[in-house]
Amino acid sequence: MAEKILCGTAHVFGDNINTDLISPAQYMEMSNEVIAAHAMEGSDPDFCKKVKPGDFLVAGANFGSGSSRETAPIALKDCGISVVIAKFFARIFYRNCINIGLPVLICEQAGEIGQGDALEVELGTGVIRSLTSGRTYQCAPLPENIVALINNGGLLGDLDIRINKPKGE
Repeated sequence: MAEKILCGTAHVFGDNINTDLISPAQYMEMSNEVIAAHAMEGSDPDFCKKVKPGDFLVAGANFGSGSSRETAPIALKDCGISVVIAKFFARIFYRNCINIGLPVLICEQAGEIGQGDALEVELGTGVIRSLTSGRTYQCAPLPENIVALINNGGLLGDLDIRINKPKGE
C-alpha cells in the first residue's frame, strides 16, 4: 500500500510552548468545540482563524511542557491541525497526542521550516517536503503500530476496532 501523504500549511512557533499556551485554563471545562476555538491563544490569539483543516503546527524544543492537560492535543486536533512537528516534545503531551490520534513527529530540523510553508508529510517514513523552499527534512518515523493506532482514531478507536472485530479476521 502506498504511503499516505498529508498536505497543508506550516504554522510555526518557537521553543517551550507549554500546555497553558496551547489550551488556556479558562476553557478546560467547556466543550471540545470551544476548547478548539481557543487553541494556541496564549501564543497567537488569531491562530484558529488562520488554520485550515489539514495544516501543520511546527515548533521548536520542548513543545507541550507544563501540566498534563489533555485538552491541549484535543484543541489542536479539533481546530484542524493534522500533525504536530517539533524538535522534541514533553513526554506526556506526546503520548496524549497519540492517544487521541494526533500524529507527532520529532524533527531536529523543525526550526528550518518557514511560517506559511506548504508541506507534504509522510508519517511512516518521517519525510517532510517543503513545496515552498524545495527542502526535505527527515524526522524520526512513527512505528507501524503507532501509525495504525493513529489511523484508527487513537487509543479508544483502536480498542473499539479490536474489540468489535469479527472473529476470524
